[in-house]
Amino acid sequence: MQVLKALTVLAVLGMPALAEAKPPLREVKEIDDELYYIAIANEISELCPSISGRRLKAIGVMWDLRSKANKLGYSDTEIRAYVDSDAEKDRMRAKGEAYLAANGVSYDNPTSFCSLGKKEIDGNSAIGVYLRAN
Repeated sequence: MQVLKALTVLAVLGMPALAEAKPPLREVKEIDDELYYIAIANEISELCPSISGRRLKAIGVMWDLRSKANKLGYSDTEIRAYVDSDAEKDRMRAKGEAYLAANGVSYDNPTSFCSLGKKEIDGNSAIGVYLRAN
């Protein structure tokens, strides 16, 4: 009976930990979305010679995202695993390529990156804030 009571107490004490389990970082919208915007802006700036990336702004935001993830309980090791994950990189690339295609961008037509970049800059969009026209 003592063992049963001890197991019950352990189970009850362990329940809050289960209730507080962290979702994968890819499901933390405020972090995943911002990294996505930075990735799209980077792709545009790499392929459009008349648009530059605002790299210092992006780096500052990424440091802020790291701090935010730490405050949400994610360790630096967990953050690094998410950022370095091939599966996450593939997912982000697929999501980005779908966005680009939906906006008329084609890798066969590099000027299409410039058109989208200008639209994003002019609209001061979540992507546009990481871009600047040269």
